[in-house]
Amino acid sequence: MSDRKHAVAMLEMAWRDVRAIQGMQHPALLDADFFSDEIFAFHAQQAVEKALKAWLSLKAVKYPHTHDLEDLIDHLADHGEDVSDLVDLVVLNPFAVQFRYESVSELAPVDRSHILARVQTVVEFVGRLIGG
Repeated sequence: MSDRKHAVAMLEMAWRDVRAIQGMQHPALLDADFFSDEIFAFHAQQAVEKALKAWLSLKAVKYPHTHDLEDLIDHLADHGEDVSDLVDLVVLNPFAVQFRYESVSELAPVDRSHILARVQTVVEFVGRLIGG
């Protein structure tokens, strides 16, 4: 049986992270020194993680306590979902934990507009599945 109530709660938390990264796109805040790539990508990863957990909850699939997007995507695939268009989001995995405590100065700058668009697409899709 689906856990729609939990799915709705997880989706609302995902939207909070989406709103955070939308705010970080404000022209006055685009300077990466104000909101670092680590912070931006952390909230992007969190939004996707929570959306995937909402989707799994809606399907009544017990998900692992993990921040690993690849693991969550695999769980959805194992339960019959087409997740082929989500694989590119796995690049956000290091921002869940690793880059919260390490510098990403050696990495190329994060393409914030692209990531925001991808994250919004996933969260909106799960919202349509839930019906909210």
